[in-house]
Amino acid sequence: MATAAARRYASAVFELATQEGRVDDWRNQLVAIKGLMGDDSLAQVLRNPTIPVSRRVELIAETGLLDPEASNLARMLVETGRVDQADGILDEFEEMADKAAGRVRARVTTAVELSSEDRELLGSRLSQRLGKEVRVTASVDRRIVGGLKLQYGDHLIDASVATRLQQLHRRLADAT
Repeated sequence: MATAAARRYASAVFELATQEGRVDDWRNQLVAIKGLMGDDSLAQVLRNPTIPVSRRVELIAETGLLDPEASNLARMLVETGRVDQADGILDEFEEMADKAAGRVRARVTTAVELSSEDRELLGSRLSQRLGKEVRVTASVDRRIVGGLKLQYGDHLIDASVATRLQQLHRRLADAT
């Protein structure tokens, strides 16, 4: 779940990216920022208040991965102690970009990893049903035992074995 700060940063970046017609470029830059700030050893240095901010910002610049505007965003995250917000900023930005492009983001959770073919099939069937392009993100949660949970927009389809077992348990408990 993104924080309010991550939403504000993402909103500002998305507005800039839209005005400049660089939504895809900014997405790539945010992925790079997330990668840098998600690297455990680098993140420890970037979060360390005993190291001068100027030196921490230099480390980011030395990677050469970011354009000047993205470097400025990374600098602001370091200066404000929000290095850990990079994930949330990217997630929020992608949601805004998808919404603006008329795409739907769907999250599917299964007990075992889905093959890329199954993810694509699920995405294409959901696209046909909704009449919009659907981007599917998959995750594994062994606690659901089998079946799947599918979430898109405000909708949640829970066809997991764990939920069915819980429902059966409740019915049996009510019947006694």
